[in-house]
Amino acid sequence: MTRAKNPDFAEHVAASFDKQNAMRLIRATLPVVEYGRTEIHVPHWDGVEQQHGFVHGGEVGMIADSAAGYAAMTMAPAIATVLTVEYKINLLAPADGEKLIARGRVVRSGRTLVVTGAEVVAVKAGQETLCALMQQTIMVMQAKAEK
Repeated sequence: MTRAKNPDFAEHVAASFDKQNAMRLIRATLPVVEYGRTEIHVPHWDGVEQQHGFVHGGEVGMIADSAAGYAAMTMAPAIATVLTVEYKINLLAPADGEKLIARGRVVRSGRTLVVTGAEVVAVKAGQETLCALMQQTIMVMQAKAEK
């Protein structure tokens, strides 16, 4: 295992997540923060549904983006933050379940750019259905404080 550039990465990521009003708005939680990997969980409730009763694709993209971005942040120096510069998402199945789980992971970490990926699954009656795959590019911003 590669040595973390920030030994306090889990606390750094959790503090950043707590600043995201958008995550609070959709009732998201961040129960998993590991080196190079995170998970965001969101309950299915009527405030996140589209017209067919599924979780809206925009929210699927939102949690995939954040999970993968925070996975990148686990590998960044303590004085850095991260920002998405691009992502592509494939919506594979309706986001239909009691909750969604976005699993972000680092594919390749560089000094300035980090390539990440995320899978989003819908959990229904204990069974997971893959509903989205995402690939993302993250920019590491050195010595850039968050708001």
